[in-house]
Amino acid sequence: MSADAQFSDERDRDGRQSEDVTDDEALRDAVERSEHGVPAAGAVVRDRFSADEIFHRIVAAADDEITTGTRELFFSALAAGFAITLTFMLYASLTEATGGAPIAGALLYPLGFVYIIIGDYQLYTENTLPPVALVLERLASVPALLSVWTIVLFGNLAGGTLGAYVLANTGVFSPDTMAVAVEIAESAAATPWWDLFFKGIFAGLIVAGVVWLDYASQDTTSRLVLVYIAFLAIPLGNLFHGVVSATEATFLVFRGQLPLATGAFDFVLPVLLGNTLGGIVLVTVVNYFQAVEREYQSQNYQLSTRELLFGKYGGSDYAPSADADD
Repeated sequence: MSADAQFSDERDRDGRQSEDVTDDEALRDAVERSEHGVPAAGAVVRDRFSADEIFHRIVAAADDEITTGTRELFFSALAAGFAITLTFMLYASLTEATGGAPIAGALLYPLGFVYIIIGDYQLYTENTLPPVALVLERLASVPALLSVWTIVLFGNLAGGTLGAYVLANTGVFSPDTMAVAVEIAESAAATPWWDLFFKGIFAGLIVAGVVWLDYASQDTTSRLVLVYIAFLAIPLGNLFHGVVSATEATFLVFRGQLPLATGAFDFVLPVLLGNTLGGIVLVTVVNYFQAVEREYQSQNYQLSTRELLFGKYGGSDYAPSADADD
Protein backbone atom coordinates (compact mmCIF):
# COMPACT_ATOMS: atom_id res chain seq x y z
CA MET A 1 0.00 0.00 0.00
CA SER A 2 1.33 3.41 -0.95
CA ALA A 3 1.92 6.12 1.67
CA ASP A 4 -0.84 8.26 0.12
CA ALA A 5 -3.35 5.40 0.29
CA GLN A 6 -2.36 4.60 3.87
CA PHE A 7 -2.75 8.24 4.86
CA SER A 8 -6.16 8.36 3.16
CA ASP A 9 -7.32 5.25 5.04
CA GLU A 10 -6.13 6.67 8.38
CA ARG A 11 -7.88 9.98 7.65
CA ASP A 12 -11.12 8.21 6.79
CA ARG A 13 -10.86 6.09 9.93
CA ASP A 14 -10.19 9.16 12.10
CA GLY A 15 -13.12 10.90 10.47
CA ARG A 16 -15.45 8.02 11.21
CA GLN A 17 -14.23 7.87 14.82
CA SER A 18 -14.78 11.62 15.17
CA GLU A 19 -18.31 11.27 13.80
CA ASP A 20 -18.97 8.35 16.17
CA VAL A 21 -17.75 10.40 19.14
CA THR A 22 -19.94 13.33 18.08
CA ASP A 23 -22.95 11.04 17.69
CA ASP A 24 -22.25 9.40 21.07
CA GLU A 25 -22.01 12.76 22.79
CA ALA A 26 -25.23 13.95 21.16
CA LEU A 27 -27.02 10.77 22.21
CA ARG A 28 -25.66 11.04 25.76
CA ASP A 29 -26.70 14.67 26.00
CA ALA A 30 -30.19 13.77 24.77
CA VAL A 31 -30.51 10.93 27.28
CA GLU A 32 -29.19 13.09 30.10
CA ARG A 33 -31.93 15.66 29.63
CA SER A 34 -35.19 14.72 31.31
CA GLU A 35 -38.59 15.72 29.98
CA HIS A 36 -38.43 18.71 32.33
CA GLY A 37 -35.20 19.91 30.72
CA VAL A 38 -33.14 19.76 33.91
CA PRO A 39 -29.46 18.83 33.70
CA ALA A 40 -28.28 15.31 34.38
CA ALA A 41 -24.62 16.31 34.14
CA GLY A 42 -22.74 19.45 35.10
CA ALA A 43 -22.31 22.06 32.40
CA VAL A 44 -18.75 22.97 33.37
CA VAL A 45 -17.50 19.83 35.11
CA ARG A 46 -19.54 16.87 33.90
CA ASP A 47 -19.64 14.96 37.20
CA ARG A 48 -20.33 18.00 39.35
CA PHE A 49 -23.45 20.16 39.46
CA SER A 50 -23.52 23.87 40.19
CA ALA A 51 -25.95 25.31 42.76
CA ASP A 52 -28.19 26.49 39.90
CA GLU A 53 -28.27 23.02 38.34
CA ILE A 54 -29.05 21.36 41.68
CA PHE A 55 -31.86 23.83 42.27
CA HIS A 56 -33.37 23.16 38.85
CA ARG A 57 -33.32 19.41 39.50
CA ILE A 58 -35.05 19.92 42.87
CA VAL A 59 -37.76 22.16 41.41
CA ALA A 60 -38.42 19.67 38.60
CA ALA A 61 -38.81 16.83 41.09
CA ALA A 62 -41.03 18.97 43.34
CA ASP A 63 -43.17 20.00 40.38
CA ASP A 64 -43.84 16.33 39.65
CA GLU A 65 -44.33 15.45 43.32
CA ILE A 66 -46.82 18.20 44.16
CA THR A 67 -49.12 17.09 41.33
CA THR A 68 -49.13 13.49 42.56
CA GLY A 69 -52.56 12.16 43.52
CA THR A 70 -53.59 12.06 47.16
CA ARG A 71 -53.77 8.27 47.26
CA GLU A 72 -50.28 7.76 45.80
CA LEU A 73 -48.84 10.42 48.09
CA PHE A 74 -50.47 8.92 51.19
CA PHE A 75 -49.39 5.34 50.58
CA SER A 76 -45.84 6.43 49.76
CA ALA A 77 -45.82 8.32 53.07
CA LEU A 78 -47.34 5.32 54.85
CA ALA A 79 -44.53 3.11 53.56
CA ALA A 80 -41.97 5.68 54.73
CA GLY A 81 -43.52 5.83 58.20
CA PHE A 82 -43.43 2.06 58.53
CA ALA A 83 -39.81 2.01 57.27
CA ILE A 84 -38.91 4.30 60.17
CA THR A 85 -39.90 1.38 62.41
CA LEU A 86 -36.75 -0.34 61.17
CA THR A 87 -34.67 2.51 62.51
CA PHE A 88 -36.15 2.27 66.01
CA MET A 89 -36.17 -1.53 66.01
CA LEU A 90 -32.56 -1.92 64.91
CA TYR A 91 -31.34 0.89 67.15
CA ALA A 92 -32.84 -0.83 70.20
CA SER A 93 -31.78 -4.32 69.11
CA LEU A 94 -28.17 -3.40 68.39
CA THR A 95 -27.92 -1.33 71.57
CA GLU A 96 -29.02 -4.34 73.60
CA ALA A 97 -26.75 -6.73 71.66
CA THR A 98 -23.68 -4.54 72.23
CA GLY A 99 -24.32 -3.99 75.91
CA GLY A 100 -25.45 -0.40 75.48
CA ALA A 101 -22.44 0.88 73.51
CA PRO A 102 -23.77 4.14 72.02
CA ILE A 103 -21.74 4.15 68.80
CA ALA A 104 -22.23 0.45 68.06
CA GLY A 105 -25.94 0.73 68.82
CA ALA A 106 -26.34 3.53 66.28
CA LEU A 107 -24.68 1.73 63.37
CA LEU A 108 -27.96 0.49 61.84
CA TYR A 109 -30.01 3.57 62.74
CA PRO A 110 -29.81 4.99 59.16
CA LEU A 111 -31.27 1.87 57.51
CA GLY A 112 -34.88 3.07 57.55
CA PHE A 113 -33.82 6.37 55.96
CA VAL A 114 -31.81 4.51 53.33
CA TYR A 115 -34.98 2.64 52.33
CA ILE A 116 -36.96 5.87 52.23
CA ILE A 117 -34.58 8.04 50.23
CA ILE A 118 -33.18 5.43 47.86
CA GLY A 119 -36.70 3.99 47.46
CA ASP A 120 -38.11 7.48 46.79
CA TYR A 121 -40.78 7.33 49.51
CA GLN A 122 -42.37 10.44 50.97
CA LEU A 123 -40.99 11.64 54.32
CA TYR A 124 -42.25 14.83 55.95
CA THR A 125 -38.82 16.18 56.86
CA GLU A 126 -37.66 15.75 53.25
CA ASN A 127 -40.58 17.91 52.16
CA THR A 128 -39.12 20.99 53.85
CA LEU A 129 -36.97 21.46 50.74
CA PRO A 130 -38.49 20.56 47.32
CA PRO A 131 -42.09 21.82 47.76
CA VAL A 132 -40.91 24.95 49.58
CA ALA A 133 -38.54 25.66 46.70
CA LEU A 134 -41.54 25.39 44.38
CA VAL A 135 -43.43 27.96 46.47
CA LEU A 136 -40.43 30.27 46.47
CA GLU A 137 -40.42 30.03 42.69
CA ARG A 138 -44.16 30.91 42.76
CA LEU A 139 -45.01 27.69 40.91
CA ALA A 140 -47.11 26.33 43.77
CA SER A 141 -49.33 28.03 46.33
CA VAL A 142 -48.99 27.96 50.09
CA PRO A 143 -52.27 25.99 50.48
CA ALA A 144 -50.95 23.39 48.00
CA LEU A 145 -47.77 23.10 50.06
CA LEU A 146 -49.73 22.70 53.29
CA SER A 147 -51.91 20.06 51.63
CA VAL A 148 -48.85 18.00 50.67
CA TRP A 149 -47.37 18.41 54.13
CA THR A 150 -50.62 17.29 55.78
CA ILE A 151 -50.99 14.19 53.61
CA VAL A 152 -47.36 13.17 53.98
CA LEU A 153 -47.21 13.80 57.72
CA PHE A 154 -50.46 11.92 58.31
CA GLY A 155 -49.17 8.99 56.24
CA ASN A 156 -45.83 9.00 58.08
CA LEU A 157 -47.52 9.04 61.49
CA ALA A 158 -49.94 6.28 60.47
CA GLY A 159 -47.11 4.08 59.23
CA GLY A 160 -45.00 4.74 62.33
CA THR A 161 -47.98 4.05 64.61
CA LEU A 162 -48.64 0.74 62.87
CA GLY A 163 -45.00 -0.26 63.27
CA ALA A 164 -44.95 0.85 66.92
CA TYR A 165 -48.04 -1.27 67.63
CA VAL A 166 -46.36 -4.34 66.16
CA LEU A 167 -43.17 -3.77 68.17
CA ALA A 168 -45.07 -3.13 71.40
CA ASN A 169 -47.50 -6.05 71.19
CA THR A 170 -45.74 -8.91 69.44
CA GLY A 171 -42.64 -10.98 69.99
CA VAL A 172 -40.42 -8.99 67.63
CA PHE A 173 -38.44 -7.71 70.63
CA SER A 174 -36.99 -10.14 73.12
CA PRO A 175 -37.69 -9.20 76.77
CA ASP A 176 -34.20 -7.70 77.11
CA THR A 177 -34.52 -5.73 73.87
CA MET A 178 -38.00 -4.57 74.89
CA ALA A 179 -36.55 -3.14 78.09
CA VAL A 180 -33.83 -1.33 76.15
CA ALA A 181 -36.38 0.04 73.63
CA VAL A 182 -38.54 1.37 76.46
CA GLU A 183 -35.51 2.96 78.09
CA ILE A 184 -34.47 4.66 74.82
CA ALA A 185 -37.97 6.02 74.18
CA GLU A 186 -38.48 7.16 77.79
CA SER A 187 -35.14 8.94 77.83
CA ALA A 188 -36.10 10.82 74.67
CA ALA A 189 -39.58 11.67 75.94
CA ALA A 190 -38.11 13.02 79.20
CA THR A 191 -36.02 15.63 77.33
CA PRO A 192 -37.16 19.22 78.05
CA TRP A 193 -39.42 20.88 75.45
CA TRP A 194 -36.97 23.55 74.28
CA ASP A 195 -34.08 21.09 74.16
CA LEU A 196 -36.16 18.90 71.86
CA PHE A 197 -36.97 21.93 69.70
CA PHE A 198 -33.37 23.02 69.20
CA LYS A 199 -32.13 19.47 68.72
CA GLY A 200 -34.90 19.12 66.13
CA ILE A 201 -33.59 22.19 64.30
CA PHE A 202 -30.19 20.60 63.81
CA ALA A 203 -31.78 17.31 62.73
CA GLY A 204 -33.94 19.22 60.23
CA LEU A 205 -30.82 20.87 58.88
CA ILE A 206 -29.23 17.45 58.36
CA VAL A 207 -32.28 16.00 56.59
CA ALA A 208 -32.87 18.94 54.24
CA GLY A 209 -29.12 19.10 53.60
CA VAL A 210 -29.20 15.44 52.60
CA VAL A 211 -32.00 16.19 50.12
CA TRP A 212 -29.98 19.03 48.56
CA LEU A 213 -26.87 16.85 48.27
CA ASP A 214 -28.95 13.91 47.05
CA TYR A 215 -29.88 15.93 43.97
CA ALA A 216 -26.20 16.69 43.46
CA SER A 217 -25.43 12.95 43.33
CA GLN A 218 -25.37 11.02 40.11
CA ASP A 219 -25.18 7.39 41.22
CA THR A 220 -26.76 5.15 43.85
CA THR A 221 -23.48 4.41 45.63
CA SER A 222 -22.85 8.09 46.33
CA ARG A 223 -26.42 8.53 47.57
CA LEU A 224 -26.14 5.48 49.81
CA VAL A 225 -22.93 6.70 51.46
CA LEU A 226 -24.36 10.20 51.85
CA VAL A 227 -27.60 9.03 53.48
CA TYR A 228 -25.85 6.59 55.80
CA ILE A 229 -23.26 9.04 57.13
CA ALA A 230 -25.69 11.95 57.46
CA PHE A 231 -28.36 10.03 59.36
CA LEU A 232 -25.79 8.32 61.53
CA ALA A 233 -25.09 11.82 62.87
CA ILE A 234 -28.60 12.03 64.39
CA PRO A 235 -28.20 9.36 67.11
CA LEU A 236 -24.51 10.15 67.60
CA GLY A 237 -25.34 13.84 68.07
CA ASN A 238 -28.25 12.98 70.37
CA LEU A 239 -30.61 14.76 67.99
CA PHE A 240 -34.26 14.01 67.25
CA HIS A 241 -36.19 13.27 64.08
CA GLY A 242 -39.93 13.96 64.17
CA VAL A 243 -41.23 10.73 62.64
CA VAL A 244 -38.82 8.57 64.67
CA SER A 245 -39.89 10.45 67.80
CA ALA A 246 -43.55 9.88 66.95
CA THR A 247 -42.87 6.16 66.56
CA GLU A 248 -41.12 6.06 69.94
CA ALA A 249 -43.95 8.00 71.57
CA THR A 250 -46.70 5.72 70.23
CA PHE A 251 -44.60 2.72 71.21
CA LEU A 252 -44.66 3.96 74.82
CA VAL A 253 -48.38 4.69 74.54
CA PHE A 254 -49.06 1.12 73.42
CA ARG A 255 -46.92 -0.14 76.30
CA GLY A 256 -49.05 1.93 78.69
CA GLN A 257 -46.11 4.01 79.83
CA LEU A 258 -46.90 7.42 78.30
CA PRO A 259 -50.18 9.35 77.96
CA LEU A 260 -51.00 10.10 74.33
CA ALA A 261 -51.45 13.86 74.86
CA THR A 262 -48.14 14.11 76.71
CA GLY A 263 -46.32 12.26 73.96
CA ALA A 264 -47.90 14.39 71.25
CA PHE A 265 -47.49 17.86 72.75
CA ASP A 266 -44.44 17.51 74.98
CA PHE A 267 -42.35 15.20 72.80
CA VAL A 268 -43.37 14.97 69.14
CA LEU A 269 -44.57 18.55 68.57
CA PRO A 270 -41.33 20.38 69.51
CA VAL A 271 -39.27 17.96 67.42
CA LEU A 272 -41.49 18.43 64.34
CA LEU A 273 -41.44 22.21 64.72
CA GLY A 274 -37.66 22.17 65.05
CA ASN A 275 -37.24 19.87 62.04
CA THR A 276 -39.47 22.12 59.95
CA LEU A 277 -37.72 25.34 60.95
CA GLY A 278 -34.25 23.87 60.48
CA GLY A 279 -35.10 22.46 57.07
CA ILE A 280 -36.79 25.57 55.72
CA VAL A 281 -34.69 28.40 57.11
CA LEU A 282 -31.22 26.90 57.38
CA VAL A 283 -31.22 24.90 54.14
CA THR A 284 -34.02 25.75 51.72
CA VAL A 285 -33.96 29.55 51.93
CA VAL A 286 -30.16 29.75 52.15
CA ASN A 287 -29.67 27.47 49.15
CA TYR A 288 -32.41 29.28 47.25
CA PHE A 289 -30.59 32.59 47.47
CA GLN A 290 -27.20 31.12 46.66
CA ALA A 291 -28.56 29.91 43.31
CA VAL A 292 -28.02 32.78 40.86
CA GLU A 293 -30.16 31.52 37.99
CA ARG A 294 -33.11 30.48 40.10
CA GLU A 295 -35.82 30.62 37.46
CA TYR A 296 -36.75 27.09 36.47
CA GLN A 297 -35.99 26.28 32.82
CA SER A 298 -39.54 25.15 31.96
CA GLN A 299 -41.15 28.01 33.89
CA ASN A 300 -43.49 30.14 31.80
CA TYR A 301 -45.85 31.47 34.47
CA GLN A 302 -45.68 32.62 38.07
CA LEU A 303 -48.52 32.80 40.56
CA SER A 304 -49.82 36.18 41.57
CA THR A 305 -49.67 37.10 45.25
CA ARG A 306 -53.35 36.23 45.65
CA GLU A 307 -52.91 32.88 43.92
CA LEU A 308 -49.78 32.18 45.95
CA LEU A 309 -51.43 32.81 49.32
CA PHE A 310 -54.98 31.62 48.74
CA GLY A 311 -55.07 29.43 45.64
CA LYS A 312 -54.77 25.67 45.46
CA TYR A 313 -52.42 25.63 42.51
CA GLY A 314 -49.67 23.05 42.53
CA GLY A 315 -47.06 22.42 39.87
CA SER A 316 -47.02 23.58 36.28
CA ASP A 317 -50.12 21.70 35.08
CA TYR A 318 -52.32 24.73 35.67
CA ALA A 319 -49.95 27.26 34.09
CA PRO A 320 -50.79 28.65 30.64
CA SER A 321 -48.40 27.49 27.97
CA ALA A 322 -45.93 29.87 26.40
CA ASP A 323 -47.94 30.01 23.16
CA ALA A 324 -51.35 30.30 24.83
CA ASP A 325 -51.97 33.62 23.11
CA ASP A 326 -51.51 31.95 19.74
